Amino acid sequence: MEVHDEDRTRRTLTAAELDRLLLGGRQQYTRAQVTQLSGMPPDGFRRLWHALGFAEAAEADAVFTDGDVAALHALADLVDAGFVAPGTEASFARALAQPLARLADWQTALLTAAVARDQHGGPEGPGSPPADVPPAAAALLSLLREVQDHVWRRHLAAAVERAPAAPAGGEERELAVGFADLVGYTTRTRGMSGAELAVMVEDFEATAAEVVARGGGRVVKTVGDGVLFTAADPAAAAEIGLSLPERWGAVDRPPLRVGLAHGRVLTRLGDVYSSVVNLASRLTTVARAGSVLVDRELAARLRQHPGYRIEPLQRRSVRGFDDLQPWLVSRCGADDVPDPPERSG
Repeated sequence: MEVHDEDRTRRTLTAAELDRLLLGGRQQYTRAQVTQLSGMPPDGFRRLWHALGFAEAAEADAVFTDGDVAALHALADLVDAGFVAPGTEASFARALAQPLARLADWQTALLTAAVARDQHGGPEGPGSPPADVPPAAAALLSLLREVQDHVWRRHLAAAVERAPAAPAGGEERELAVGFADLVGYTTRTRGMSGAELAVMVEDFEATAAEVVARGGGRVVKTVGDGVLFTAADPAAAAEIGLSLPERWGAVDRPPLRVGLAHGRVLTRLGDVYSSVVNLASRLTTVARAGSVLVDRELAARLRQHPGYRIEPLQRRSVRGFDDLQPWLVSRCGADDVPDPPERSG
């Protein structure tokens, strides 16, 4: 039977190719066998597997590999050596799995294209993979591993420079926390095609990542129409907050608004936790399009910097904060006189 080109491009990996290329070996162990080989109690394994984001396998399904067993041994070694606190294995697994799952979703398209390329006779040469492994797909994964490992190491080095003594269970730090979200996102995107929406989301995430990084901050996470970021320096946070709407608003797109707050924040497993985070979020909800609102603490700190004008706005009641005092931040013009320091009491 004739195989059309479109059928070739839709080809997926066979079970043997999947085992050899991605899982490092044959899927041969049941749930009971993998727990026995790893020495992990069944309940502990189940919690860990779910924390990694995988569905529970049926008791008789042989879906686990030698790689799974080795990874479970490595996690046990991390606990035994004191690098991961006992009882926190599931938290460790979630923190590891969530960004990797998102990365894998994106890379699926690259892998599909590589498999299609192999179907059309991709080049082979010295060091080619075994016959049951698609060569272009194998080359892709090797290159991705190399890049990912280096980028991870660079991020780890940068994180150590920011907080060299952060304990494994989390650390409380004085930070500015910022939220930026797109105004009217739901209405604006309702009539968009999937391709158009993907372009806008990509532009938004790219803009946010560049502005936050250039300003000396850190993107904690992006969620659809919003981005959460932190900065150790109050003025850096303000500059990031002001730059985001300016950069994003250069073309016809839904405008941005930003809320910033400052205070003690728990940083744990890459995320941030505090009422300060909630406060920054609430400030965003009352901000007008294109504006940047800050809390009283950050406003007081920004008054020490001559480049910003701080204006108090009407108090508001929002969820969790009955008497919220927002402050509008803008840059001082050449003829502006900086605001005097706020008097105590």
